[in-house]
Amino acid sequence: MIERCMFRGSRLFAFAAVFGCVAAGADAASVWKVTSAAGGTVYLGGSVHALRKQDYPLPPAYNRAFEASTSLALEVDEKGVIDSSNSIAKAGEYPRNDSLKNHVDPRTYAYLKKLLGLLGIPEQKFSRYRPWYLALLLEAPSLHGRSEELGVEKYLIGRAHKTHKPIAGLETAREHAEIFSGLTDKQSEAYLLLEFIPQSEGFTSEQTMRAWRKGDADIVSKEFHDAYRDFPSLAVRLLDNRNRNWIPKIEKYLESGSPCFVVVGVAHLGGPNGVLALLKGRGYTVEQL
Repeated sequence: MIERCMFRGSRLFAFAAVFGCVAAGADAASVWKVTSAAGGTVYLGGSVHALRKQDYPLPPAYNRAFEASTSLALEVDEKGVIDSSNSIAKAGEYPRNDSLKNHVDPRTYAYLKKLLGLLGIPEQKFSRYRPWYLALLLEAPSLHGRSEELGVEKYLIGRAHKTHKPIAGLETAREHAEIFSGLTDKQSEAYLLLEFIPQSEGFTSEQTMRAWRKGDADIVSKEFHDAYRDFPSLAVRLLDNRNRNWIPKIEKYLESGSPCFVVVGVAHLGGPNGVLALLKGRGYTVEQL
């Protein structure tokens, strides 16, 4: 469950402390109906994984798609979310006889030591963690006033429990964790350094959230890729590769004869390599709700 770069900003000060969304006004939403030539149906929903109370209610299309479906499919199922989170936390910490200093450029380490020291974070704390895990900590939704407990997935999981609808995942907990734990030292260091590059262009989080609510997945996907313009291969790893891997699984739902509501981060849906474009390219009819 990615798209964390949507909330880049003055995170360092919030990070030290722990170590508005616009109402829907448009008719469209980040929900689509996909139909095969044989009549199979899948609904695709774009998620923001962490929201605020004032972001509710969700656009009505989410409930319509849920009610029209017999099952729910997420990036990772409920148990997988817990397992992958635990795996990420474990993999993000170096063994006791190792530290960050041994895996990054000395200039990177000196910069972190000085900057985080000014924020009151001692070296013995931050040096325990791999660069990619430090980046994830800096991107934590709670630092931006949002909660994963209020995310789109949590809301739909609650509805699925009440209506006894099965919940599946498009990838395993291991596959999800390896998105980060599989990074090389150089890739991991580059990912962390991106956190300190001012985002002088692009949308604020409020503008990105507005695009999500009105169903403009292309804008959200572009914003995501723009945030990684200095490290484009990471955007490919986080989004494009996973999108392609999900298509055969989504096609199985289309062939099953039972409508499924597939919900993934909204950045996965838009753009030329997004799930919507990939499905259109394979001949499926895609209609926005």
